[in-house]
Amino acid sequence: QVQLVESGGGLVQAGGSLRLSCAASGRTWSSYAVGWFRQAPGKEREFVAAISRSGGSTDYAGSVKGRFTISRDNAKSTSYLQMNSLKPEDSAVYYCAASQTYRGTPVVEHGYDYWGQGTQVTVSS
Repeated sequence: QVQLVESGGGLVQAGGSLRLSCAASGRTWSSYAVGWFRQAPGKEREFVAAISRSGGSTDYAGSVKGRFTISRDNAKSTSYLQMNSLKPEDSAVYYCAASQTYRGTPVVEHGYDYWGQGTQVTVSS
């Protein structure tokens, strides 16, 4: 079992940047694929980005491709989501998730076994 804690959210102006972190407990972080999802008020949670166990494969939602970068540091049991050129429509609660079931980059919620509590990102226009 793994516990996930997100950090790095906040308020930023449009065009700005934020880096979210997802810190995991346990010593087997490299056994988990990692995904980031987000949920805006009144909307369903949606996929943002995912990275494979080794970090060799990544996947992005079309709305963030070219602006967001997912990465991981298995030695630190941490994953990151670098968000650049932020837009007001990026405002949401961002969740980190870990999958022990899938080896690739799951893009659906049911592909993940563990979830963090979320961190709020607000982008002002």
